[in-house]
Amino acid sequence: MKTFLAEVVETILSENENISDIIFVVPGKRAGVFLKREIQNRMTRTVFAPQISSVEEFVQELSGLSLISNIQLIFEFYAVYQKNTPQEQQEDFYNFSKWAQVMLQDFNEIDRYLIAPEDIFSHLSSVKELDHWYLSDQKTPLQEQYIEFWKTLGTYYTALREELLAGQCGYQGLIYREAIENIEHYLHHNNHRKHIFIGFNALNNAESSILQEFLAAGAEVYWDTDRTFMEDPEHDAGLFMRQYKRKWKYYQKNPFKHIDNRFSEPKNIEIIGIPGKTGQAMYVHAILSELKNREELEGTAVVLGNEELLNPVLNAIPEDLEGVNITGGFPLAYSPVASWFHAFFQTLENEQSGKWYYQNVLNLVSHPVSKTLLFHKGRDLASGFIRTIQDNNIVFVTQEHLQNAFSELIADTGKDIVPVTELLFFSRENTTADDVIRKCSALTLRLKEVYALQGNQVFLEYLYRFYEIFNQIRFFNEKYQAISIHALTGIYRELLLQQTVDFQGEPLEGLQVMGVLESRNLDYETVILTSVNEGDLPSGKSGNSFIPFDIKIAYGLPTYKEKDAIYAYHFYRLLQRTRNVYLLYNSDPGSFDGGEKSRFIQQLTTFRQENHSIRERIAVPKVGNLPGPQAPVQKTPSLMETIRIMAEKGFSPTSLSNYIRNPIEFYKQSVLKVSDEYEVEETIAANTLGTIIHDTLEDLYKPLTGQVLTPDHVADMQSKVNGVIALKFAEVYKGGDFSRGKNLLSYEVAKQYLKNFLEAEAKRIRDGNAIKIIEIESNLKVPIDVPGISYPVYLKGKVDRVEETNGVLCFIDYKTGRVDQADVELAEWENLIIDYKYSKAFQLLCYSYMLTRNSSYSLPAEAAIISFKNLQKGFLKFAKKGASRSEKDYGITEETFRNFKEQLYRLISEICDPEIPFAEKEDQPKY
Repeated sequence: MKTFLAEVVETILSENENISDIIFVVPGKRAGVFLKREIQNRMTRTVFAPQISSVEEFVQELSGLSLISNIQLIFEFYAVYQKNTPQEQQEDFYNFSKWAQVMLQDFNEIDRYLIAPEDIFSHLSSVKELDHWYLSDQKTPLQEQYIEFWKTLGTYYTALREELLAGQCGYQGLIYREAIENIEHYLHHNNHRKHIFIGFNALNNAESSILQEFLAAGAEVYWDTDRTFMEDPEHDAGLFMRQYKRKWKYYQKNPFKHIDNRFSEPKNIEIIGIPGKTGQAMYVHAILSELKNREELEGTAVVLGNEELLNPVLNAIPEDLEGVNITGGFPLAYSPVASWFHAFFQTLENEQSGKWYYQNVLNLVSHPVSKTLLFHKGRDLASGFIRTIQDNNIVFVTQEHLQNAFSELIADTGKDIVPVTELLFFSRENTTADDVIRKCSALTLRLKEVYALQGNQVFLEYLYRFYEIFNQIRFFNEKYQAISIHALTGIYRELLLQQTVDFQGEPLEGLQVMGVLESRNLDYETVILTSVNEGDLPSGKSGNSFIPFDIKIAYGLPTYKEKDAIYAYHFYRLLQRTRNVYLLYNSDPGSFDGGEKSRFIQQLTTFRQENHSIRERIAVPKVGNLPGPQAPVQKTPSLMETIRIMAEKGFSPTSLSNYIRNPIEFYKQSVLKVSDEYEVEETIAANTLGTIIHDTLEDLYKPLTGQVLTPDHVADMQSKVNGVIALKFAEVYKGGDFSRGKNLLSYEVAKQYLKNFLEAEAKRIRDGNAIKIIEIESNLKVPIDVPGISYPVYLKGKVDRVEETNGVLCFIDYKTGRVDQADVELAEWENLIIDYKYSKAFQLLCYSYMLTRNSSYSLPAEAAIISFKNLQKGFLKFAKKGASRSEKDYGITEETFRNFKEQLYRLISEICDPEIPFAEKEDQPKY
């Protein structure tokens, strides 16, 4: 395959004996590198290399101005804005920067397209006035200020232009406008040199004027297009070149170079829909894995329609693939140091009067970079601090917490060195943006010392770039004195997005990975193009501007229509000379940029070329069978020893209920002691609320053990309940704030629960019931003689309350959740250890059994649950249903225990049986 650049160089060498005096101008630097190679490969004698410039470099040379960075341009614009705006109407830099970026973009377009600024700004301000308040006879001060803003745009533009020209610099549009003024001067001093422009497409008005001036002076232009696009008046890929060929005076008498006829040649085109971005990257891996030799590799390019795919595509490149060149560099914003500084600024922005929200602190301290900084004398101080926050339920971290956690590190810090904790955590009060910048620079230097000792070259490269960023911000702040802490993070993010870490590679060899714009003028045998979706190729109606669509049309400024045509050219130019094409698009309709394939794919298939072989398919990942239930856990000798120890310590009713629900969960929680990850309880959890209510009732009722309740007892408890519950909240909900928000609601709910309960107690007394408190919160442990088990087995637990009501003994269990009477009624004894639905009844019987075996209580007795969410139902008593639905026995007798023990023994025998593994219950999910 002969590439476009090879054809152009071949033509130029045949027409020019000496190319040393030729100046080549190409769209981008990458095209210049490949052009230089083509010249070198075709030269048969030694000559001085010609000058090869990108169009940006060439236009800067023409204008005599240097390109200003976006950040510096914003600051220059802000200085102009302050000089030309009344003091009372001025915004701070942070708010100014939000709209200034869009305005500068419009200034740039106006200059690039050589629009008379006074005309368009006058037109724009008139339109804005008509759009909003044309019916108002008298305008408010706000309306007047709004209209005045649009009238002042011309003043801002002129003042900014003068300021930049005085400093011999400019933004791209201003450089183009100045270049037009200097063409004649430039040509006069370079009349002995020939200029050749190669591979341009969509030219702005300034570029169009420049090329026409140079054509008239003897320059040459080689266009990179195809007959298919030029002859079809509706094809967007040839839109601009058809206009140049038709409208430029030069082409009325001279040929239009260079129209090819390669697009209609045979091509194998595969169109593959793949769900997700990662899926596309993995499919790229599959294609690249099929490359067999170096020639195939060098003739292949992976072109990213959406450059967000760079990271997944890099990870998907086969490890055994040698010679990969990546254009554009790795975005610094994707580096681990960037995510660490993001966490740092998040913590800073959310600081409140010397306190930091725990989640922001955890995000920062748990980051691997922080752990490197906070590692001291072989100890991971960061992990210890995280555990302290979780154990003490610290929602807002203070300087005192930091001092206590890192006292060792602070004490061992050098005399003239600021401790790391003071660099990471500081109050914004009396802190300037310059202070923050200096701390950021100090942090990068601390990290440099650590990673230099580790020999981590990649991280050192990252840190060097961040050090550059903070130095730039410091320079701008010192020069313009405009940055607030609020604005600092925005400037930092803007600079970060512009930074990349360049890859080391050979740009002329091996597999090429690039963006769409880098592919200009380059040709490959095989092209893999990703993200061929609407919204990516083309980008759609994107782009912020203050200039309305109709005004853009009137003044010849580009709209989304022209941008779509530019994307069409790049897409079809990629396919123009290639033989094998893979077009990958995101077929996932649930993603923001997925689902709809690009219109370019639709055009390829609808207006199919005769020699194009097109195959469409949808790629799906290989999906195996869904995983079944967890494999049963066999009881090994060591596991049996653990179960024996558990039996001797005692099975609790809760753990046995857990086994009934799902033996695997019992195995994980009770045998292996695997618990859920402990986290800061920002809002009070249900189990915490239950603990608080249980502890409050224990404190209130414990002094009344052995006494008969009287109205005075209840009145005394009602007077104490608020104080006791506040104390219990402070004890149980460590460090938590329950003075506001959801926690305050939980606090009020707990108080209401207890007030309702005590009122129910008072009513029982008023109704003539004699209530005697026997025991409160008793810890129990009784032996169980399970047949077939040779070692001791115990049942243990804590009974909430035992009372005697009108001479009837009752064992009571408190539940803060909702329980209904049906939950404690049993029809068949076998269901007790089979169906988790009867877990409340099972627990009541366990407590009753332990109480009667541990004390001299006489039977019959009763057992009941008090549900705080169902207090109106009173005591929910255990009942054994009889033959008929209405027949119920509420008594706890020895016969009850005989039936219960039979089921209890069966359950414990199963747990302790080495032949019965712990297995998942099939019906477990329904509970």
